[in-house]
Amino acid sequence: MIRYSLKCAADHGFDSWFQSAAAFDVLSKAGHVTCPECDSDQISKTLMAPAVSSTRNPGAVGAAQGALTTPANAQEKALAALRAEVEANSDYVGKSFVTEARKMHEGTATPRAIHGEARLEDARKLLSEGVPVMPLPFMPPRKAN
Repeated sequence: MIRYSLKCAADHGFDSWFQSAAAFDVLSKAGHVTCPECDSDQISKTLMAPAVSSTRNPGAVGAAQGALTTPANAQEKALAALRAEVEANSDYVGKSFVTEARKMHEGTATPRAIHGEARLEDARKLLSEGVPVMPLPFMPPRKAN
């Protein structure tokens, strides 16, 4: 995964993750990379410095709630607030998400709000089984650089 700092033709800045540099190029050419503020597909990469923490101060970069950057606009602030709400009001079950969600749906586990990680095909299978799940628009804390 690679994170790029991007901007649109109207100079709105935002960050986004891509599977690879080639994936960004393909998605951008197809018009699938758009500005979250104005929906423009005229997107370019901007100069960015890597977020590297030293061994003397591990976790210093983005240590607050796993944040990578300080929210720069209303959309980023809303996303940060959503993340804080999810993390405060649900249990993180990590890679056990599919198992836990299925157990709750079948009634063999106590229902509660959970969030975690699932492969796309496993999440689709849960949906086909009638288990109410949805993707979250942020990475889990352990995957944040």
